[in-house]
Parts: sequence; structure tokens; C-alpha cells
Amino acid sequence: MQNLDELYELILDRKNNPKPGSYTEYLFNKGLDKILKKVGEESTEVIVAAKNDSDPDFILEVADLAYHVEVLMAQRGITPDQIKKELASREGKKSLTKDRAEIQKW
Repeated sequence: MQNLDELYELILDRKNNPKPGSYTEYLFNKGLDKILKKVGEESTEVIVAAKNDSDPDFILEVADLAYHVEVLMAQRGITPDQIKKELASREGKKSLTKDRAEIQKW
């Protein structure tokens, strides 16, 4: 596998043609809540790994997050092309965010 598009295709194939005992099949069988839980866990692990000096650990956690996000995309019926189109639409645009006042009290 060379890129995220190929990973997505493999995930989609596993969704449509379950391979008994595969982790991908397990996630789809457990459903959206389990997939969302894994995306949350992996996001946290990326943050923790980014704070440490180990590039291999960081790379591993980013790869885990990418996989779980693509499982979530397949579950929702969102394709990599839709994400690419959204990213391309942002090219060259200025940020529309405004400076926000600092929160003084929680």
C-alpha cells in the first residue's frame, strides 16, 4: 500500500466484503460509536507522541489515526476525493477567523 487512497479502498472493500477476524471488520460490526471512540483515542495518542522526542512513535500514532479516520469516512460514506476537493477549495484563501478576546473567567 502506497497511499491513503489505497488504504481507503482496502477499508471500503473490507466493509463491503468482510474478512472474518479482521480488525476492520470488528470496527464496522461494532458500529459508529466504537469507531468514534477509536478516533478519539488515537487523536490523544498523537498529541502525547508529538510532545515526546521519538519520531518513530509519532509516525506510528499518526498512521493509527489516519487509518481510524478513514474507517470513519467509509462508515459515513465520505470519500477521499471529497476531502481533497474541500482542501483544494481552501487554497489561496485568507483565514476568516477573527482575533478573539481572551477568556477571563470560565
